[in-house]
Amino acid sequence: MFPQAPLPRTWRIRANVAVKRAVGELVHRVWATLTAWAAIGPDTPRGRRFGAFGEGSVICFPPTTIMNERYIHIGAGTMIGPHIALSAGMVPDQVCVSDPVVRIGDRCLIGRGSGIVGHLSIEIGDDVWTGHHVYITDQNHGYADLDRPISQQTQPERPVVIGAGSWIGHGTVVLPGARIGKHVVIGANSVVTGEIPDYSVAVGAPARVVKRLRPEPDAADGRRDR
Repeated sequence: MFPQAPLPRTWRIRANVAVKRAVGELVHRVWATLTAWAAIGPDTPRGRRFGAFGEGSVICFPPTTIMNERYIHIGAGTMIGPHIALSAGMVPDQVCVSDPVVRIGDRCLIGRGSGIVGHLSIEIGDDVWTGHHVYITDQNHGYADLDRPISQQTQPERPVVIGAGSWIGHGTVVLPGARIGKHVVIGANSVVTGEIPDYSVAVGAPARVVKRLRPEPDAADGRRDR
């Protein structure tokens, strides 16, 4: 038999491209299947460790950190994106002084790469959505004593509240003592340190109100908040 002539170069290129596409599609399908299987829901072993985990809620895979789930309550129909840090307390198996420490309401959406780190009380109302990489904490670092490293000084805690129906923009930091009202918009990359009233838009570091919104008339008295 005569030796088989090699395929023309263009055919080899086309064959390589076809193989790469097929392998790439297979990898995407396998990854999509694995991430779906590894997601945390109310009926999974990891989900049952939470203090509450509502029907239809999910923590997408992969998370970055999940710690002391028994002090974390998640409502129904809530989606928490991948690469999330979600914790209560300082160390694993810590006995916290409040329960729950972190409460996330119904139908919330917590963006990819966000962090919710509670020590005393973080309460997120129903229908709150956040952008990616939002950080929410109720504990800060003391630094008044110049003779001690900041890491060894007191870490004061102040409760954080985010009202129902609010939107927290990408990259926002919500610090201890922040009280964000209902139906509030926080602009991207803002730093929230104080109180933001209902039906308002706030931006900046520290976040300041730049616009007031008008809700529908109150059914009881027909008034509009201003």
